[in-house]
Amino acid sequence: MSRSTRMFEVIQILRSANQSLTAQNIADELEVNKRTVYRDIAALQAMRVPIEGEAGIGYIMRRGYDLPPLMFNSEEIEALMLGLSLLGRTGDKALEKTADAVSRKIAEAVPQDLQPAVLDSPILASSWHTIPDSDVNPQLVRNCIRNEQPLEFDYTDDKGVKTHRTVMPIALLYYIEVVLVAAWCDLRKDFRHFRLDRMQNCTVAESEIEESVAQLRRRWRSKHDLTIFTS
Repeated sequence: MSRSTRMFEVIQILRSANQSLTAQNIADELEVNKRTVYRDIAALQAMRVPIEGEAGIGYIMRRGYDLPPLMFNSEEIEALMLGLSLLGRTGDKALEKTADAVSRKIAEAVPQDLQPAVLDSPILASSWHTIPDSDVNPQLVRNCIRNEQPLEFDYTDDKGVKTHRTVMPIALLYYIEVVLVAAWCDLRKDFRHFRLDRMQNCTVAESEIEESVAQLRRRWRSKHDLTIFTS
């Protein structure tokens, strides 16, 4: 998490709190150390953000401080809320948690007359046919895509053939009943698509791939549309 993102999170935490919070409270929520929170709060106070309190006692946000409202209309908010609720069907618990946090931020940032469209959205996604759990945490795959780290895993194809693969993941594709990992496969020397629920013993690999994830993804997009079959 960048410093600017973390400082924004500190503001959001204090704005939504009903009582004073200690630096340790904030540090626990952000998964950082207490000294980092002290530095961030000092920097925010220097920027005239109305945070009151001191170390060892606690901090509160003075009422009346607000961020600029997001300029969404009702249709746009409904589209956002539907997209966020659809994340609940992916089986990705980390994305579900993030979607809840995004919903809260949107509710706090939009003008008051639009808040009901966020807090009590009439546009809902059914949980029917939710993607089943997998042995592989999709957050691991997403982190590897973001950090450009290869993965290795054991894979069983639709014919029951088992192979060990080392790949550079470049995208996650969420279908109604399955998640696919699009990747450059070192074994096949080509792009392949793996069902997440058929992957086992998945870990970050030590090998290196010469091309960047962005370059690989551009080449992959030029070869494939989203009607994709698994490896």
